[in-house]
Amino acid sequence: MTAKLPTKDQINSVFSAFSKREWMLFVAFIIILIVSTISILESINKSMMVSIPSRGGTVSEGIIGAPRFINPILATSPADLDMVSLIYSGLMRKNGEGVLIPDLAKKYDVSKDGLTYTFTLKDKIYFQDGTPINADDVIFTVNEAKDSIIKSPRKVDWDGVTATKIDDATIQFTLKQPYPSFLENATLGIMPRYLWDNSPIELNNANTSPIGSGPYMIKNVIKETSGVIDSFELVPFKKFVLGEPYIANLNLYFYSNENDLVTALESGTVNQISSITPLNAGILKERNYQIESSVLPRIFGLFFNQNQNQLFTDKVITKSIDQAIDKGKIVREVLLGYATAIDNPIPLSIIPYQKISGTNNPSRDEILKGVQNNLAKDGWSKGSDGFLQKTTINKSKKKTTTTLQFSISTGNAPELARTAELIKEDLSDVGIKVDIKTFDIGNLNQSVIRPRNYDSLLFGEIINHESDLFAFWHSSQRKDPGLNVAMYTNVKADKLLEDAPATVDEQLRTQKYIQFENIINQDMPAIFLYSPNFIYVVSQKLKGLSIDHITSPKDRFSDVYLWYTDTENVWKMFAPTH
Repeated sequence: MTAKLPTKDQINSVFSAFSKREWMLFVAFIIILIVSTISILESINKSMMVSIPSRGGTVSEGIIGAPRFINPILATSPADLDMVSLIYSGLMRKNGEGVLIPDLAKKYDVSKDGLTYTFTLKDKIYFQDGTPINADDVIFTVNEAKDSIIKSPRKVDWDGVTATKIDDATIQFTLKQPYPSFLENATLGIMPRYLWDNSPIELNNANTSPIGSGPYMIKNVIKETSGVIDSFELVPFKKFVLGEPYIANLNLYFYSNENDLVTALESGTVNQISSITPLNAGILKERNYQIESSVLPRIFGLFFNQNQNQLFTDKVITKSIDQAIDKGKIVREVLLGYATAIDNPIPLSIIPYQKISGTNNPSRDEILKGVQNNLAKDGWSKGSDGFLQKTTINKSKKKTTTTLQFSISTGNAPELARTAELIKEDLSDVGIKVDIKTFDIGNLNQSVIRPRNYDSLLFGEIINHESDLFAFWHSSQRKDPGLNVAMYTNVKADKLLEDAPATVDEQLRTQKYIQFENIINQDMPAIFLYSPNFIYVVSQKLKGLSIDHITSPKDRFSDVYLWYTDTENVWKMFAPTH
């Protein structure tokens, strides 16, 4: 027998038979049913939704210094380099993980001998004014970088490299010798030839009104009456090859000093600042500002000048100095934890490999006692003033008494001055006398570093690439303008520094740098102290930032096109897959 649905009259009959109480129960049941159904559907909907970045929002960042040369060839100041990172793009780009990825290039091929790199440009790539990018722009930019008249800081990257146009979308670079880090050179921002080709590069108006193909473009500029730039308003370049950026407005404000920078943050004029001192970072962190930091490939150390003070030729003395200095205390008290204590000349971010540290962790008292014993065995004993002395007799049987002392020359920056004071205190504990000489940066460079007029130099090396190690340690760089401030000479170390950059095999190249590092640690021409952190105060709303692998402050903008402050919910099936 087939079941039938009740008729309209039957339904009405049932409802008319309801008592008032039954009607109230029925209505309550219906309401519960509706609410439960909506709740279940909403729960199902939520489970199928994901939050994704959406376009919009504003980030305002304060920067020390004013931009003057916003072009990839002449940029040297932090303000210029930051702007170049935002406005320009290269054949290659370093992402937030520190990995090189194609930018304007669709692909690249490397010959087996490592001497030829062939790049193919992507289709439909444009400068920010709509002009198509082609091989002529790439070759023009490289040739400008190589021009000895221009004296570009990027010249060293392209010396010995020949750029050849194969067709409008293909460029071939020929090297004189293999250079595995060449792809990093290919991050050089590409300049529009038509904009720069008709006037001297230093005088071109495009230096402050640049047009590139990077993630952001200039919408508005505010200048002082003197012409100095106060701020830039940047907006996304919608045709940026790696995708239109999310942040709708990126405003950059320029300040002359750190105090003004911090004041602008606290007043709300900007919501992000960078490259501040650990002291200010600590104060801002206590006030609940969001602080991000990452170790930079910078080596701060005490570099010895054996030519001026013969004491440094004695390995017992240099080893004792190394052991007596409490590097951890410097990191804690001077850098407030925004640094890493180091023992080697090569930053891990440049040549990454497992560095074995000692398993024994003797106490501070045990370390100092060992240092004192070693110096005593070397013939040093305390004089009436409490400092170590050694008496020697020459061939004429004449006695000469030498005090174990030397001077430290350094800049007058608070961190350097305080570090020098802590070193002096540590060495005084074992009987080594230290005099500290501080100079303003200009005077330090001209009167101390260039003429090599110091016993020891408390100094920082910026090592962004493998090739920088040559400038700091090869014997050919001992005299100005070379940067071998330890006046270091070692034939084996020289050979390794010459061969390693040209070694294509990564494992073999790493082994060469390990050998170089071992030689340095045996000879001890310097005491390596710490690598400082890059400190970044960022907006609480900012997402998508990655600075764990930066080698230079400007690298914080490497993945700026992925930053976002706003989100929206969409079904998973519609969410981007990248």
